[in-house]
Amino acid sequence: MNEQQQTLWHFMWQQADKLLVQTLQHIGLTFISLLIAVLLGLPLGILIARNRNLSGIVLGTVGILQTIPSIALLGFLIPVLGIGAKPAIVALFLYALLPIIRNTYTGITGINPTVKEAAIALGLNKQQLLLQVELPLAMPVILAGIRTATVINVGVATLASYIAAGGLGEFIFGGISLNNTNMILGGAIPAALLALLFDFLLSRLQKLNIKTLNRTTLAMPVLLILLSLLYFVPTAYGTKLVAGFTPEFMGRQDGNVGLERIYGLKIHTVVINDAVMYKAAYEKQLDVISGYSTDGRLKAYDLVVLKDDKGIFPPYYAAPIVRNQALEKFPSLEKTLNLLVGKINDSVMTDLNYRVDHLHQSPERVAHDFLKAHGLWRERGGKKKGTVRLGSKIFGEQYILASLYSQLIKGFTDYDVVAKTGLGGTKICFDALMNDQIDLYPEYTGTGLLAILKPPQQTIDSLGGDKDKTFAYVKDQFEKKYGISWLKPIGFNNAYALMMRKQQAETFHIETISNLKEYLKNQ
Repeated sequence: MNEQQQTLWHFMWQQADKLLVQTLQHIGLTFISLLIAVLLGLPLGILIARNRNLSGIVLGTVGILQTIPSIALLGFLIPVLGIGAKPAIVALFLYALLPIIRNTYTGITGINPTVKEAAIALGLNKQQLLLQVELPLAMPVILAGIRTATVINVGVATLASYIAAGGLGEFIFGGISLNNTNMILGGAIPAALLALLFDFLLSRLQKLNIKTLNRTTLAMPVLLILLSLLYFVPTAYGTKLVAGFTPEFMGRQDGNVGLERIYGLKIHTVVINDAVMYKAAYEKQLDVISGYSTDGRLKAYDLVVLKDDKGIFPPYYAAPIVRNQALEKFPSLEKTLNLLVGKINDSVMTDLNYRVDHLHQSPERVAHDFLKAHGLWRERGGKKKGTVRLGSKIFGEQYILASLYSQLIKGFTDYDVVAKTGLGGTKICFDALMNDQIDLYPEYTGTGLLAILKPPQQTIDSLGGDKDKTFAYVKDQFEKKYGISWLKPIGFNNAYALMMRKQQAETFHIETISNLKEYLKNQ
């Protein structure tokens, strides 16, 4: 435990500059949205307190918004607002509305009616009654709503990194993808501390006497504005081009770390989820992205792969990895899974991905059509003799592979299948496999090598990027360390790649990553 803590603090010390920037961005996102929510939520709360017939409609509407999953809400906003801070701020603002409006309404309507009657008897008009009586007396309750909204926003703001808005989610989701606990904690601990700090400060504010509290709250708008400005921290790069990299790519030796170490590539980078990365490049919101060589969106969005002329990307041949106990329990499983071997090359996988990613066909339909075309589709009834638990990561190609394996198992064996797809990144899938939550999932040799085994650089260099050597090493090490078998590779290589819009790359004469580096150097 002590050694683990030292490793964590060493990681956080090494990443201190990046961690500071992400923390400031996280605070900024939290308070920009909170400021807007207060400016709108406070008047709305006052309005429904004055006109109680409206309270059901207003509170019901913001309550419904609160129930929408944050990822889904961001998905709805991206087509309208694009990527970056705008959709993140709108989403956080919508989540902050309910506690602010509800507590403003509750605080004002909960004031003893005799106090209001006495104030009116003294000659106060409605505006004076609000400013001098209702708001001061309701302020502790209103602050409780702002306190709740703040804590909610700190937590939800971690998702901003999915859409290139920054924040501490970059470390968290990068760590999940990379099977890196220190990276996860490097983002999660500061986020948790921010939530605790702001909750504590606002709780102290609530406990002030009414006179002191009213004076203090006058300074709150200024404080919120100052905290909001923290989002606009300067970036480390002054290049005109902007790159969008996934959280996983940012932390990998065969990703941004390798680009900086081997190529000396320095480019202004934002972290973004691969679900929206390709479209952002197509719509000219990003100039360079970290893609996958068999992704169907290459074809859909007219993107071109930059040649990796220094060879930092190892082979990423796909293969099912299976718990040895599962192979013993299901004797027909290995033979069935190997039916795909040699059937899918790079171009075939790209086409299958295109149908799912761009034409929006379901992975099940795409898998069914493929198996039928290759004489591998069967329907098999009868009593089942066990259930295979099949997992996958959370992108289109993995859904396709999971559907292919599921339909093969159901058609060629007397086993049933439970599919646990969309499990997130490498860490979640691999942990599920190790903890006997799933029996198998599709993995890639490069990911097995760099994200799970993490051998010394000398070992990686000794493999020389050779696909057979890499597979043999990964297969042997997984068997020895984890009791997990790599079955035969399917046949396609879904390697990491840097991509640009074809027209832009041709205009700037960029064909290789080294060309990109030289172009940036001359800007």
